[in-house]
Amino acid sequence: MKVSIIGTGYVGLVSGTCLAEIGHDVVCVDLDQSKVDAINQAKAPIYEEGLDELLQKNVGCRLRATTDLDEAILSTEATLIAVGTPFDGNEIDLSYIEEAAAQIGRALKEKPDWHMVTVKSTVVPGTTEDVVLPILERESGRKAGRDFGVGMNPEFLREGDAISDFMSPDRIVLGGIERASRDSLKELYAPFSRADILETDPRTAEMIKYTANSLLATMISFSNEIANLCSEVGNIDVVDVMKGVHLDKRLTPILETGERIVPAFTSYLEAGCGFGGSCFPKDVKALAAYGKSHGSPMRMLESVVEINRDQPLKMIAMLKNRFPDLRGMRVALLGIAFKPGSDDIRESPALVILESLLKAGAEVQLHDPVVDSISGLPFLEHAMEVVSDLSKAISGADAVLITTRWQSYAQLPEILQELDDPPHVIDGRRMLEKTSVSNYSAIGLASDWRQMIDEELCSVE
Repeated sequence: MKVSIIGTGYVGLVSGTCLAEIGHDVVCVDLDQSKVDAINQAKAPIYEEGLDELLQKNVGCRLRATTDLDEAILSTEATLIAVGTPFDGNEIDLSYIEEAAAQIGRALKEKPDWHMVTVKSTVVPGTTEDVVLPILERESGRKAGRDFGVGMNPEFLREGDAISDFMSPDRIVLGGIERASRDSLKELYAPFSRADILETDPRTAEMIKYTANSLLATMISFSNEIANLCSEVGNIDVVDVMKGVHLDKRLTPILETGERIVPAFTSYLEAGCGFGGSCFPKDVKALAAYGKSHGSPMRMLESVVEINRDQPLKMIAMLKNRFPDLRGMRVALLGIAFKPGSDDIRESPALVILESLLKAGAEVQLHDPVVDSISGLPFLEHAMEVVSDLSKAISGADAVLITTRWQSYAQLPEILQELDDPPHVIDGRRMLEKTSVSNYSAIGLASDWRQMIDEELCSVE
């Protein structure tokens, strides 16, 4: 098929590139000329593992970018809307969706052929049918379901794993207003013959996306609440607790051969310093607000948001427990991106921690393998450079805080062994063995854990 995609963020660009990879002719549309130029030069304007290679393979062949939306619509058979839907605290902002729908509608007015319009952005239930569809009909002067199709096709892409998630989908949800729309979406995804395909209406498709993200976010906050209790009770390590929970065969099934299967979702049942990114925080808040507006308060989701809001500050509390006065203290903050494999810092727990450190007067050195600088944040007067060399970042530090589970941080114990006066390590992702460094604190671990171990050893002797 010939496909146009409106928006070249994570969802739009990854989807467009992958659709080109499986054989479709794709044109990506964006208002930002610099993004368009970068894509046409096969350079990804975002960091996503494997994306550059796919761009180099498909640009100039089955993939191109343009700022001309009208031309893109007129030259394609189907359009995916993948623009942003930011949350303002009360509801999601649909202005980008509405503007895209209006422009698409005006272009369809000049197009005699049937065209499929699909919302891929994350939107609350009812948006596709009650907002997008009327705009398309008004601007085009045509009838949805007769002259053009309308559908909702949510994405389930994890930043850092987006390419593999798209190319090997666990499910494809096709929400069309009628049979012709669903059939058009089925044709688009026909190459994924082994994936489970769920055909439904747009409202249900919209709710599936929010429900899926909210479930995963809830699992994270549940794990963190258990971790916080373990820290207060003492002599309990949340890592051991979760190991015991994960051994439930309903979570990690055991094959007849005795081999245990560990599904990827169990990683959401691990304690840490909170979730971030462009999806979970926004989507959970948006669904909670949506429920409240419909007379159905989402008390559990409101608690999920509250727990996650406070979780990064647990690391500051642990630091102050060891160093009551942070003024002039040298702190190495390891990890700025909200998760490994991405350069996305939106809603990253590291930013909450950084702001607290700076307000307390600490001297902070930042490290991240991908992010090279941060700027434009309310609490920053000037841009802050991010050091790319790990050894340099922790040199001279009084404390090291791990906020992102980058694999390169696994070598931290080895690096610290070479130092005469190693810093105190606070592990916000529980990625290090607690006895691998001399001075160690962590989420879900009581502050006096080492003393307890020493006492146990003495009693044995």
